[in-house]
Amino acid sequence: MLNTSQAVKKKLFINGEWVEGKEYKSIASPYSGEVIGEVPVATKEEVLQAIQAAYDARSKMAKLPAHERSNILEKLAQLLEEHKEEAARIIAEEAAKPLVFARAEVARSIETYKFAAEEAKRIHGETIPLDAAAGGVNRLGYTVREPIGVIGAITPFNFPMNLMAHKVGPAIATGNTIVLKPATQTPFSSLFIAELLEEAGLPKGALNVITGSGGTIGDLIVTDDRISMVTFTGSPSVGIAIKNKAGLKRVTLELGSNSAVIVDDNVNIDKIISRCVTGAFSFQGQVCISLQRVYVHENVYDEFVEKFVKATKVLRIGAPLDENTDISALISPKDVERSLSWIEEAKQGGAIVTAGGTAEGNVLLPTVLLNVDKSLKVSCQEVFAPIVMINKIYHVDEAIELVNDSRYGLQAGIYTESVSTALRAADELHVGGVMINDVPTFRVDQMPYGGVKESGTGREGIKYAVEEMTEMKLVVWNKN
Repeated sequence: MLNTSQAVKKKLFINGEWVEGKEYKSIASPYSGEVIGEVPVATKEEVLQAIQAAYDARSKMAKLPAHERSNILEKLAQLLEEHKEEAARIIAEEAAKPLVFARAEVARSIETYKFAAEEAKRIHGETIPLDAAAGGVNRLGYTVREPIGVIGAITPFNFPMNLMAHKVGPAIATGNTIVLKPATQTPFSSLFIAELLEEAGLPKGALNVITGSGGTIGDLIVTDDRISMVTFTGSPSVGIAIKNKAGLKRVTLELGSNSAVIVDDNVNIDKIISRCVTGAFSFQGQVCISLQRVYVHENVYDEFVEKFVKATKVLRIGAPLDENTDISALISPKDVERSLSWIEEAKQGGAIVTAGGTAEGNVLLPTVLLNVDKSLKVSCQEVFAPIVMINKIYHVDEAIELVNDSRYGLQAGIYTESVSTALRAADELHVGGVMINDVPTFRVDQMPYGGVKESGTGREGIKYAVEEMTEMKLVVWNKN
């Protein structure tokens, strides 16, 4: 386990064994800059060993009965529950995620593995009424779902434990094997789960965790013929490159967004402010569905802005392990520099800064921008920082058009008292998920999750990931 009180040295997890690396990289806290541990920088040979181990373990995992796969996942959830505080502290240290949000991530991870355990028991096909066709009389047809093989999983820094659960959980449930590449900054969460899965009795080779260079490991995973599917969460540029290199592999991509919420006339502003502030600034805005754009009807605009800014200014800045911290450091100094440059561009473009706009070390103060032109980066690109823009609109139709005028389409929200307006928004918003009377940041782990346009392809959410990670086979009996 990772001792969060001092730096630790970890190993690669290949074929059920902990393998010493030939070269190591130090991982520092984004908040303090202090080294919290070292992890191996995997060589090409080590990556290929991991892929071979997963490939060799395919048959054993495919033949593992559903109840055994389910039991392994249940045991993992139980172990994670027993070590939940340790797990939360690992996330807080490596990602600078405030402890309150780190604990919430661990709780969601436990729930996700429980969903996977349940789903392992209900993977099934269907009977086909072949006699509906004249040529199908006296034939029995049915489908079964079989594991796809080796899954290459590449996870991001922002939810290092729960987004791993969304890939590893359904992979185990379906009887697949996995080669996992965690984000360079947040490897300890994945290695921690590997330790728990080892204790839970996962067969050797079923999970292999490889740390190191994203370019080296990612390219090998995406191009190796032994990998049957790639599941990736990260930036659109990398996702598009994966799609182009993957050939006939199945690919699930969860990419970027600049998620928006629409606030209609006659909405009770006091009821929604806290939710909107949380949606915009939880984990420093480093959430794929973080609330980035707010379009508010002119009749409630001034009230919304006043109350949103007031609530933003009382957020507490501090160390991630401080129980009272709301906002901590961004994942890297480069992201602070980028965010400040985007804020400056917005100011030069006529935007008004009503909160934040500056940084203290690696902490970007939560920033509220008004009157933002849609061509500015803080509007049209994914900001992935504690920055939110609030613009006035005169009609919901105008807002829907602005939301859709984006290269992304992950989730969007609308607050309205009108059922007809809500139904129109649900019909017309071109996104993967529409949240009625909520922010786009809403997610529970069993729902289908994914987007359109440059927000990705495929769906996560355990039941839906199971479909992505299995092949359908048709069986026909001729009884003539």
